[in-house]
Amino acid sequence: MPEALKSYVRYVDALNHRVGRIAMYLIFPMAGILLYATISRAVFGIPVNWVLETSQFILSAYYLLGGAYSMQLDSHVRMDLFYGRLSPCNKAVTDAFTILFVLFYLGVLLLGGISSTNYAIAFGQKNYSAWAPPLWPIKVFMTAGIFLMLLQSISSLIKDIAIVRGKPIA
Repeated sequence: MPEALKSYVRYVDALNHRVGRIAMYLIFPMAGILLYATISRAVFGIPVNWVLETSQFILSAYYLLGGAYSMQLDSHVRMDLFYGRLSPCNKAVTDAFTILFVLFYLGVLLLGGISSTNYAIAFGQKNYSAWAPPLWPIKVFMTAGIFLMLLQSISSLIKDIAIVRGKPIA
């Protein structure tokens, strides 16, 4: 493999590792917010209307920013009735073939995410609720998460091709 591709794989893997490790801790503020809402409603009898949307936004950022990290660790759910029995080379061929569909899907999703984010920023889009939070922050996280997933998919494709060629990238 050319050194430029190896550098790309190392850089993208390191970036997604850092982002994924940071995103992993978003579960704590989300749990804190939900705990606050539960105590507020159960103990004080005061429901808080912003909690559900805030926790949904945090959860969305959590899984969108963690998706590339999960892909890097090969932790996505996979139906491996036949896949588990394949040799490493055949697994790499299968992964390289299927990642092409993932790349197409993520490319279309990224274009939609960019368009949706631009719209939310340009027109000050707000959620249709009593709280009415602006939607641009979560759409920025959404688009960034999709972009990181696209970069990680390309990195995975490069690693699979290297395995098929008999020269895996460490």
